Amino acid sequence: MKKYLVKFIFMAFATLFLFSCNDEFLERYPLDRISNKTYWNTEEDLKVYNNTLYNMAKNDVRVPIMMGHGVGEVQAHGIWSLDEFADNMASRDDRHIEYTQLRSGKHITPTNNQIYGWGSWDFIRAINFGLENYDKADIAQSVKDKYIGEARLFRGWFYADKVSKFGDITWIDKELNTISEELYSPRTPREIVMENVLSDLNFAVENLPDDWGDGNAPGRLNRWAALLVKSRVCLFEGTWQKYHGGSDVDSWLEQAANAAEELMDNGPYHLYSTGRPNSDYNAIHRMDDLSGIPEVIYWRRYDRSISLVNNLPNYGIGRSYFGGATKSLIDDYLCIDGLPITLSNLYKGDEIFENIFENRDPRLRQSILHPEDQSYYKYGNHDYGTYTYPRLQGLSGGYYSTTGYHIIKVYNNDYVIKGYNEGDFPAITLRFAEALLNYAEAKAELGTIRQEDLDKSINLLRDRVGMPPMDITNIPVDPRYENDGVNAVIIEIRRERRIELFMEGFRYDDLRRWKQGKKLEIPDYGIRWDNNYKLRFDPDGKVNLKTSEINGIPYIDVYKGTSWENPVFDESKHYLWPIPLKAISQNTNLAQNPGWSY
Repeated sequence: MKKYLVKFIFMAFATLFLFSCNDEFLERYPLDRISNKTYWNTEEDLKVYNNTLYNMAKNDVRVPIMMGHGVGEVQAHGIWSLDEFADNMASRDDRHIEYTQLRSGKHITPTNNQIYGWGSWDFIRAINFGLENYDKADIAQSVKDKYIGEARLFRGWFYADKVSKFGDITWIDKELNTISEELYSPRTPREIVMENVLSDLNFAVENLPDDWGDGNAPGRLNRWAALLVKSRVCLFEGTWQKYHGGSDVDSWLEQAANAAEELMDNGPYHLYSTGRPNSDYNAIHRMDDLSGIPEVIYWRRYDRSISLVNNLPNYGIGRSYFGGATKSLIDDYLCIDGLPITLSNLYKGDEIFENIFENRDPRLRQSILHPEDQSYYKYGNHDYGTYTYPRLQGLSGGYYSTTGYHIIKVYNNDYVIKGYNEGDFPAITLRFAEALLNYAEAKAELGTIRQEDLDKSINLLRDRVGMPPMDITNIPVDPRYENDGVNAVIIEIRRERRIELFMEGFRYDDLRRWKQGKKLEIPDYGIRWDNNYKLRFDPDGKVNLKTSEINGIPYIDVYKGTSWENPVFDESKHYLWPIPLKAISQNTNLAQNPGWSY
């Protein structure tokens, strides 16, 4: 065990500093114990090396592919925060300023690397370094290929994320040194990078085992995880090309549909359901341990004993650092007759707060707090009976929300009372529900979707929560989306995706790939705030929030009176992120993205 610990420590740091000129580091490290020439011998060597890739993928906010929270990033950055980039959540906390800036279109070209953005090329160096050495091991090629497949899955996934944000990106697939010409290469065209990404993902799918024997506790990424990643990446690229311009739309969409379908038809995963439509959707997002849960393909475990923690319930939800859900999101939940609120006679309006939840998709009440559920979710450190919810900024006691729509999808007060910096709430990275959504959307975008495709995908999600199935022959167009330029089937699949994957980090990327960035120019509103609401929730007049009228009714306007009021989305520049100025100064062959400053 001591030998393996030494190897792990060495590889974890050697990969990070491999190309550094930090002589002091090299002199201080006991290199006489182990060297690259003697390391690559056994399967255990390859496994331990790849463990460093998992650690880098989980703990660096510039490698946003397996994130829960990075080490030391106990509440601000992680998969749960990503919806703040879009129109699902509205935070006003200074710790989340990066999200608010980008959400409003007020971000500028950064000097240094951004969170979730440019940077962490050490990750690629570590991957390529491993790929140069795995074959040295004196073990069967099929065993080596498992670990090569892991590394190539990481590389393809990482590059796909960078392409999604920056477009053309420099592709590096070999070990470099400090004088390699490739360090000063121009950006590789998107089409070539994505061909390489697909090659990496295909190799992973072909060579990763179906099961590592780790009990999904969580352990290593398996073949089914690779299929889900492939379907995600191919769906992004296919729809990006369809709506932004590209020559290979159908091929990418077919790859997305086929990868998702193989996972759906042949994989060991399925939706978690115990026959309780009013709680099953929420249940997996509140569990202590996700080992063996059939819907969860990969997740991140936190462990207080090794100081690997997050403050999701305490800071993110409980204390409103994530803000609250938006009216835009709430209005997207269908009524129980399967119709949107714009068309259904069952919608009771919002004159009374509780009416918002009446006759609606049960996922609404499993994602947003209904006042009658305070005892179930135990808001306020078990003093839930003391306060009236929703609570807003300005009120004392309890937990407040910027919008009045308190997020409870991932809230469990039992974690809050564990104390500051002691949260060990697990994070779901990959779950089966996404495969169903990817499949349905890819088929719809191809124009080949049939009722049987809906029945094996979208309608399984609806059945879990007791919603009526989608009937391909009878889908009315929601007036809210009649100008989106797509048919009713695609509109409803997109809606289903927003609802099912709320707070799981997809919304911002979805709007970009659909070329629907103009939706981000709609201000973020909260609950109705007329005299009846004020008398009920703020009888002492302590709340002083700005409002704007919608159809003559005042609603909380979250950013009114702030620097983030009047959001903008410049379609000539905002679909891609700017490359940091430091990166361009170090490599003058890097071209900046259109509209951004050098």
